[in-house]
Amino acid sequence: MNTQFLAEMFSAHIGIDLGTANCLVFVRDLGVVLNEPSVVAIRVNTKEVLAVGAEAKDMLGKTPGNIQAIRPMREGVIANYEITEDMLRYFIQRAIRTLPWFKRLLRPRVIIAVPSGITEVEHRAVIDSAKHAGAGEVHLVEEPMAAAVGVGLPVVDPAGSMIVDIGGGTTEVAVISLAGIVSAKSVKVGGDTLDQAIINYMKKAYSLWVGELSAEQIKIQLGSAYPVKDDERMDVKGLDLMAKVPKTVRISAAEIRDALHGPITMIVEAVRATLDTCPPDLAADLIDRGIMLAGGGAKLAGLDRLLTEETGLPVFVSEDPLNAVVNGTGEMLKKIQSWS
Repeated sequence: MNTQFLAEMFSAHIGIDLGTANCLVFVRDLGVVLNEPSVVAIRVNTKEVLAVGAEAKDMLGKTPGNIQAIRPMREGVIANYEITEDMLRYFIQRAIRTLPWFKRLLRPRVIIAVPSGITEVEHRAVIDSAKHAGAGEVHLVEEPMAAAVGVGLPVVDPAGSMIVDIGGGTTEVAVISLAGIVSAKSVKVGGDTLDQAIINYMKKAYSLWVGELSAEQIKIQLGSAYPVKDDERMDVKGLDLMAKVPKTVRISAAEIRDALHGPITMIVEAVRATLDTCPPDLAADLIDRGIMLAGGGAKLAGLDRLLTEETGLPVFVSEDPLNAVVNGTGEMLKKIQSWS
């Protein structure tokens, strides 16, 4: 009985989208079993983990001095190694508990999606963190490839397919052909950047300090990349920076679109830069195939229309953009050696 057979029979097979904003976990034969915020709450003096995921995110900006809510992933890479290990251990163990007992006998085989632009040091840090968290065999795949597989693009064909994956910390743009990335661009712009742009705008325009959770809600409700929501308005509550008292202001979607102009322009420029370095024959394929958007940022209203206007190519939003990367790791688990 060889090692390969034992690994197939008695270990879990797990795919992880280790995102800046959310961590999603796919278990082979079960599908996506976890989708939790990438947040860990710890007790400051003892480093004891108090909460992970949604429960910890609810504590952001609201903790007393002896408790700290931490986001250990920043711009798509590990910013805090120890906390990332704690988070991975929690998610891996929760995923394993969904399986029958005999699938828990060996350490799980894991595929983790990472940004295409990470360094060799960052690459090694992800592997080490996963192994310390309880993983056995660890394989890394590039996020744009996983996203392309996850949305069903024909990545193995000898023709060009283009994916734009807008995550919490990075935007990954790639042209793929014959199961390889031919042209790519990774920029440190994502959902977090959009949230920070809103926070900065509220401070400048209204002297109002709003937290990360409030900025995210504004983005979801009013955010757009094209004038499609300009009649919508909402009340925003925060802290008046001048009077130091709570205050409510009413803002419009047009204001938020202007606030998001800078980071959205960087995403558009990343798409253009990738097209500029794309071989002409593959670029010609994109006239018919167009550009596929994935990741949480793909849901930003009007982004597809803006990119069509800027590139002249048809742009589509995937049916399940938030799960694109993790679904791709799930498909890759079927032939794990082919993708590592």
